[in-house]
Amino acid sequence: MTLEQKRDQDIVRELARQVVELASSDEYEARRKRWRDVNALRKPDRFPVWCKPVGAWPELLPEESLACSDNLYRGLERAFRRNLIKHDIGDDTVFEPWWGVGAVFDRDTPDVWGVPIGRIPAPGHGGAWKYNPPLKSEEDFDRLTLPTYTYNEAKTKQALARTQEALGDVMEVRLTCGVPLGAGLGGTAAYLRGLEQLMYDMVDRPDLVHRLMSHLQKGVLRAYEAVEKAGLLTLNNNGAMYCSDAPRSDARPGNIALRDLWIGTESQEFQEISPAMWEEFLLSYQLPILSRFWLCSYGCCEDLTHKIDGVLSIPTLRLFVCSAWTDLEKVVDAVCW
Repeated sequence: MTLEQKRDQDIVRELARQVVELASSDEYEARRKRWRDVNALRKPDRFPVWCKPVGAWPELLPEESLACSDNLYRGLERAFRRNLIKHDIGDDTVFEPWWGVGAVFDRDTPDVWGVPIGRIPAPGHGGAWKYNPPLKSEEDFDRLTLPTYTYNEAKTKQALARTQEALGDVMEVRLTCGVPLGAGLGGTAAYLRGLEQLMYDMVDRPDLVHRLMSHLQKGVLRAYEAVEKAGLLTLNNNGAMYCSDAPRSDARPGNIALRDLWIGTESQEFQEISPAMWEEFLLSYQLPILSRFWLCSYGCCEDLTHKIDGVLSIPTLRLFVCSAWTDLEKVVDAVCW
């Protein structure tokens, strides 16, 4: 081990030690109970508050402030420093005293859907990029394929071993496994067809939109089923928002199914269309996916004011994400009785 590698290791292990100490404290267990009570529809001591910096992280933790040079150690350093910053903020964020290493699945094609997705970069830092969709004509739809995912045991063991070496006995390392691909569908559709063109298609060529959404739904379900069949899924009822009681008392590694997991999705790209068109072109394709899971959250930054009834129709809904643009009073009126 070189001096630089030893320095990286020392930095990461000291940060990990601080994270484990906090995560194992009574304070963090109280936070977990607060989230678990809310998600189990029990009355908490108070409602949890979660500050999610998202785009503010470059200001809170500039990339140039990181000290590690190796990519693995740098990633661990970034995550641990973020945890410590969130602790200083003092909200109800929760993190665990262990580090999860995701199971590695190989995909059979370099492009998820058989066509390369590109975008035109912003002209300057912080500017807006533009879509550069591959589906520019109806004929291009024939180029779409469905991804196939296969578990790579060797790569998974390698990732586990390297992370364990980095953290030593300071922090437990666990194998984790979730689902590939997002359940939202709308974002992927916009990347493939272009957001503006997708809006036109819903009026001029609804058959193309249905063809695309059906294809995406089939691909997502196929990917989820492949990962579930591998028998590696792990519970995801931890962390802010999704921290909750276990779905069942006998849930253990090796017997976890999709029906034991949380799933989160949204409809941001479909904000500007009517509730009826949203239900026809998006929600109807999301529902068969969401129904495979135990509980779900719906919504992100979009305005769902006129789609409240549709969101509440999701059978597995547990969290309605009411953005700053959604009328909170109308949501409260709809969910409280």
